[in-house]
Amino acid sequence: MKTGLLLLLSICSIMELNSQSKTVDRQPVAAGRFYSSDRETLRRDIQKLFADCRKPEGVNHARAIIAPHAGYVFSGRIAASAFSATPRDAGYKNIFLIGSSHVMAFEGASVYNTGDFVTPLGKIHVNRGIADELKKDFKVFDYPTSAHIQDHCLEVQIPLIQYYYTSAPSIVPIIIGTSSSSTIKKIAEALRQYFTGDNLFVISSDFSHYPSYEDGKMVDNATAEALVSGDPSVFLSALRKNSLQNIGGLATSMCGWTAGLTLLELAEGQENLEFRRIDYCNSGDSQYGSKDEVVGYHAIVLDENADKREKRGNEGEEFSFTETEREMLFDIARRSIMSMLYEAKRYSPDESKMTASLKKPYGAFVTLKIDGVLRGCIGRFVTDKPLYRVIGESAISSAFEDPRFPVLTKSEYEKTEVEITVLGPMRKISDIKEIKLGRHGIYIKKDLRAGTMLPQVATEYGWTVEEFLGYTSRDKAGIGWDGWKNAEIFIYEGLVLEEKGK
Repeated sequence: MKTGLLLLLSICSIMELNSQSKTVDRQPVAAGRFYSSDRETLRRDIQKLFADCRKPEGVNHARAIIAPHAGYVFSGRIAASAFSATPRDAGYKNIFLIGSSHVMAFEGASVYNTGDFVTPLGKIHVNRGIADELKKDFKVFDYPTSAHIQDHCLEVQIPLIQYYYTSAPSIVPIIIGTSSSSTIKKIAEALRQYFTGDNLFVISSDFSHYPSYEDGKMVDNATAEALVSGDPSVFLSALRKNSLQNIGGLATSMCGWTAGLTLLELAEGQENLEFRRIDYCNSGDSQYGSKDEVVGYHAIVLDENADKREKRGNEGEEFSFTETEREMLFDIARRSIMSMLYEAKRYSPDESKMTASLKKPYGAFVTLKIDGVLRGCIGRFVTDKPLYRVIGESAISSAFEDPRFPVLTKSEYEKTEVEITVLGPMRKISDIKEIKLGRHGIYIKKDLRAGTMLPQVATEYGWTVEEFLGYTSRDKAGIGWDGWKNAEIFIYEGLVLEEKGK
């Protein structure tokens, strides 16, 4: 019996591997229902949607849009308005197309990586390299592509993409099957490296389902206002409040709320980004819709704020701390080390005493030195944890878990200097001229190898930009001195805090 079971598992594993290696294009299932299955009719329909839609003004550089996915006769004009927030020749490298599953539930996300997507307008290329990487590197994406086969939520967006852009970018199709907020954070963390100005994130979602016309407008306004606040907790609170109002017919405030929450997790803490509402209607506004049971449709853009982006040139503008807050961070770092060193237990700061700035999810590194010589340096780039916790954990890791050094001793601790570097969000660059020595740290990634150096390292050693890249590439990423030349390069700003009196 056991032998037979093992044989069956082996056969299933081989079948799964073989199925994953084949190229299987995803065929349309919404054509003829949500939009025309005739190529020329579809082109004319979409042309009219873009001609009639509201054109947003003053958008600087859209990083994401939220667009509906109902039938074009109901929501197509709103979807066209969302895409109109981007230039037709925007030149995005990829569109990350994210929706919430309408057909099955599973504890993560499914990224389509077995072929391209097909519509009556032709085939659109799926970036299988990114899709494969997500599935390989992150267990949260290790779910079957079958989640995509019958779901319309991503497909409905694709003809709009094919028609609108002068050169359609590759897509990365992602369907979320979980309703766990903690799992959503893991999905966002995995996607964060791609959340740059080079890529567009398209969140596919309708809003309220089946309330009356007036109730629908009320609920949709409340949900949208919470969403554009940019705060995941405010958004989740609004969804709960809507559901507790016992509004007749209301099945959901936002069918793609998990996709929307993913975007909020990605955008949180990035002060240079802001949400804007573009247009709204519901199915009751269509000649084909009833006002008794409506579905709501919003067009929303996440835009780079030009004014706030310029402020990033000023040291500490994006994240600054009062003298008291700085002292609190160093106190947490030292108490965390001492508690492990003398009591073999972790120090837990009093959360009620933490300021709003110290609760923000900033990445950070804690560097330990003795007589100016490095003794440990470990931290986190991206995290959903508040800064004060990141500092405590990084201090412990730097003292006792840095593989380059033995664990810190009590006698060494008495001579140890502590330095804290708080990190801003990472941004992918295409030109190394964007790197400003002393202001930017760099993160180099190629395949599964990656490495970083903090902003202050280049100035401490007096390196040029190319030396900064070379040392990081060779010594941190392990891809050779010139490896950076065909690798992905990200930059981030760091605010270096020095301990008072040290």
